[in-house]
Amino acid sequence: MEKTKTAISLFEITHRFAEQLVLSGITAFLEKDQITAILGKSGSGKSTLLHIINGLVQPDHGSIRIFEQPIDYRKMDSLRLQIGYVVQQVGLFPHMNVQQNISLLGKIRHQSTEAIHARVTQLLKMVQLPLPYLNKYPHELSGGEQQRVGICRAMFLNPPILLMDEPFGSLDYETKRHIYKNLLTIQKTEPRTIIIVTHDWDEAITLSDRFLWIEGAKIKDRGNKTDLEKLKKAIFS
Repeated sequence: MEKTKTAISLFEITHRFAEQLVLSGITAFLEKDQITAILGKSGSGKSTLLHIINGLVQPDHGSIRIFEQPIDYRKMDSLRLQIGYVVQQVGLFPHMNVQQNISLLGKIRHQSTEAIHARVTQLLKMVQLPLPYLNKYPHELSGGEQQRVGICRAMFLNPPILLMDEPFGSLDYETKRHIYKNLLTIQKTEPRTIIIVTHDWDEAITLSDRFLWIEGAKIKDRGNKTDLEKLKKAIFS
């Protein structure tokens, strides 16, 4: 049986904001083509860890490897091409329609009109949005539809890593349920390493293969989906 490769390696990551210790001695190996949930209360350092993985924040101490290569902070453009990023606020450009929002990186990289349209069409089908939505603007979309467009934009260049920072926190349960189904379907079609930051235990159980639980600036627990289900029962029963 082929050994699962590590996509992201974190070694003794420690970081402070002013005098506040946010992360302390974080060591973890996140597996390729699996969904890892990072759980913790607000202010536990979850989002900071995501920013460190994305190169937005350089840790005070420790090192990171992406596909066995150390992050080179002088060459962040090449790193960003490997990483898609989805946040709760989505951040669609209001003056651009759905096709323009999704394909922005394709335009920047001078892809052909045919290649861009083919990829946008493929992504819309994956998230179950009708093709006429290509011409809609963000204000014409529901919150769930905007989030699905944001996911398409993050995946346009087919990055091997997708980081998701509380992406579904503002959505109602029924909308979340549909997007969870979309995301898991996409993961089967285009497997990638997904790291999702959440404080929602049910969301983590639904989506993730593995989890990290951060508390007091440290990893308090980790494991697979079964371990997470047991941990939830132990904490909330």
